[in-house]
Parts: sequence; C-alpha cells; structure tokens
Amino acid sequence: MQEKDNKMAKGVQHYLKNGTKYNGVTHKMANGKLHSGKTHTKSSKPVFHFKDLSEAAKKKSKSA
Repeated sequence: MQEKDNKMAKGVQHYLKNGTKYNGVTHKMANGKLHSGKTHTKSSKPVFHFKDLSEAAKKKSKSA
C-alpha cells in the first residue's frame, strides 16, 4: 500500500481549511504538513492545495 504524497509545491496556491486563499509564508511541520507562518506558533494553521479541500471549501473559494 502506497502512502499518500503530502508534498507541497512552491508556486502553487495554498488555502486554509475553509477555502480562503493563503498567500503568506509557510513552514513544514515534522510530520511533513505545511502550516501558515515562518515558524510554528499558537496561531499557525494548516494550509492545503485546492484538490485537498472539502467540496464546501472549494465552492467558497471559487465564489470569492
């Protein structure tokens, strides 16, 4: 069984879980996931590629 690829590409638009575009700096967590902010803080949030968003978040993103 192959593991899901969690790589994030530079130059690809990132989004917050709710579908809001995120254009700020990011950092990679020890588990390989990308979060907002240069370093991890209490306010860091995970960021995603469009394809990984829920249908509701995709809809919100497209309407913005």
